[in-house]
Amino acid sequence: MYLTDRKRAAGLGAAKSGTSDVWNMQITSWALLVLVPVFVFTFGPVLGEGYVEALAYYRNPVTATIAAATILVTMLHFRQGFQTLIDDYVRGETRKMTLIAASFVLYGLGLLALISIVRVALSPVPALVPAVVL
Repeated sequence: MYLTDRKRAAGLGAAKSGTSDVWNMQITSWALLVLVPVFVFTFGPVLGEGYVEALAYYRNPVTATIAAATILVTMLHFRQGFQTLIDDYVRGETRKMTLIAASFVLYGLGLLALISIVRVALSPVPALVPAVVL
């Protein structure tokens, strides 16, 4: 069957998903280009502070949302890149099993990170206890 160049570019070739995979990767790349510097600037003030100060800082919904969005988009971007790597270099039944295992691991890590951020954001801040100097 003859396919025109437009149909191939529209993702209607043999794989039927190449164009959408490239677009998704570019969208997450642009999102990370914005999110990573914002995350670094919001994470910077609490870097080196104590446990109580970090808990209080991440109770702010803006900083917790920025951290969660950065982690979520990073995991999606990493999964897409890893899927491309597996598609290019692994064949047969091993490819399917590797894709399934990688998806479970990456979605699991993303879920664990998001649950951790929610727990920190919703946890009560303990009272400051003066340090005992010996």
